[in-house]
Amino acid sequence: MVATSYSAFSLLRHALTGHRHWPRTWRDPEPKEHYDVVIIGGGGHGLATAYYLATRHGIRNVAVLEKSWLGGGNSGRNTQVSRSNYFYPESGAFYEHSLRLFEGLARELDFNVMFSQRGILSICHSAHEMEIYRRWANAIRMNGIDSRLLSRDEVRQRVPQLNLDCRFPVTGGFIQERGGISRHDAVAWGYARKASAAGVDILQRCEVQGMESSDSRVTAVRTNRGRISADRFALCVAGHSSQLAAMAGLQLPIVTIPLQALVTEPVRPVFDTVMMSARIHVYVSQSDRGEIVIGGGADLYNSYAQRGSLNTQLDTLAALVELLPMFSRLRMMRHWAGACDMAYDVSPIVGKTPVENLYVSTGWGTGGYKAIPAGGDTLAWTIVHDRPHELLRPFQLDRFSSGRLIDEGAASGVAH
Repeated sequence: MVATSYSAFSLLRHALTGHRHWPRTWRDPEPKEHYDVVIIGGGGHGLATAYYLATRHGIRNVAVLEKSWLGGGNSGRNTQVSRSNYFYPESGAFYEHSLRLFEGLARELDFNVMFSQRGILSICHSAHEMEIYRRWANAIRMNGIDSRLLSRDEVRQRVPQLNLDCRFPVTGGFIQERGGISRHDAVAWGYARKASAAGVDILQRCEVQGMESSDSRVTAVRTNRGRISADRFALCVAGHSSQLAAMAGLQLPIVTIPLQALVTEPVRPVFDTVMMSARIHVYVSQSDRGEIVIGGGADLYNSYAQRGSLNTQLDTLAALVELLPMFSRLRMMRHWAGACDMAYDVSPIVGKTPVENLYVSTGWGTGGYKAIPAGGDTLAWTIVHDRPHELLRPFQLDRFSSGRLIDEGAASGVAH
């Protein structure tokens, strides 16, 4: 199967027939008995890993198993932000690689992922917080990543709608101009389309119900569509990594918490950046459909629920209207939560595990979406070479026994 080339000419041609004859975007095959690699999880990370395995490493006998529909988990339950303004060099290098891949992703996938580099603006509310941001911005620049401090007046010019004299007066901030948002569905669909065209079997409605092991290796998975064996397995199941890993006898140092978001009714373009306040736990942007997308802090309890709690919603909305009063008249249309796997140092766990042929991509916390391209690229490399990609060396599972932790809790921009 060759992926259809999307172009202005093809759009005009199919318009003549009412768009009724577009070919299937990706195949819907029956499972094979055996694959070289089985990837559990059909979200952004799983699909990206499959795509890079097939296109960069020539491993095409790959299956992606998804218990529901593609991108129906955390890939479709986020606020679509992409940035690389992390404090530590290890994190900065990884997320910068991901941001650079995002910048060329539409061309590579021949699919418009609607990546809009409108800038990521972090505002602060005190002189003390401004000093913290100064240190953060300087560290980012030393890591070779763009970052710029903004005075109070510069923040006013950037976001004229902002109430600078709110209960927590705004004193300044810093911005990464290359950061922005993209369309989460388009990212998942673009990777799925190209992976399928390269020979990857994408198996939807295929739930893993158990694993078979022998001699410290996983030999097969049992699914509702039959038994599937493979040489290597990868877990890319945000929110349920610990449950799947337990099937292989592996305990992961993560907890799962719900992270909430909500959107308003659509309006004309009125907000052209992504703004966040860590002090009062809110971040906001406007989607390509005109909705105001709002995120806040994570709930303070462990849960696999994909729904929001009233207290967190009220706190988030109160922070929003305090900073941006003009949004107080909008109606909230939808709210939801993503189930976030959170490692103890709020950094990901990506790479090999003590189970010989089992690889894992988990612990992304609130940063999984922005890591999709780099996460897939580096995990595919790790699977092929059976050793950590250079960018993944700091994020191995053994850091919890050695104490080489990377505490990036502050860089998340929300409370954990």
